Amino acid sequence: MIEIGSRKRNLPAPPHVVFHDLVSPRSAGVRSWLHLLDDEVAPDVLERQESGHVVWSSLWPRRVDARITFELRQGGPGGGTDLRWTLTVDEPAPDESLTGHMRKRINTLIHAKLRYTYGQ
Repeated sequence: MIEIGSRKRNLPAPPHVVFHDLVSPRSAGVRSWLHLLDDEVAPDVLERQESGHVVWSSLWPRRVDARITFELRQGGPGGGTDLRWTLTVDEPAPDESLTGHMRKRINTLIHAKLRYTYGQ
C-alpha cells in the first residue's frame, strides 16, 4: 500500500474518548458526527488497540482498497489528544482530484465534525 495523505492535529478530548468515537463512529445521539456523502459508506473497524491505534476500511466504494489509520497520543501541555490519520491505498494511486477529495473528507470528518462534538 502507498500513503496518499496524512495529517496530525490536536483534538480537545482525552485519548480514551476519541478512541471510543473512532471505534463506534455511527453512534446516535447528541454527539453524532459521521455524516456521510452520497458517494460514501460507513467504515468497518478493521483493527483496534486501546493503546491508541484504529484502522478503518474505506469510506469510498470506488476505492475499496483505501485504509484510514488513526494513531492517538496524549496531547502535550494543552492536553487532549494528538491524532494522526494516514490514508493508504493499493497502487495505482487515485488521480489528484480524487486524492484531494478523500483527504478533505477525512479532515472534515475528523478535524471539524468530530471536533465540534467536543465543544470546539
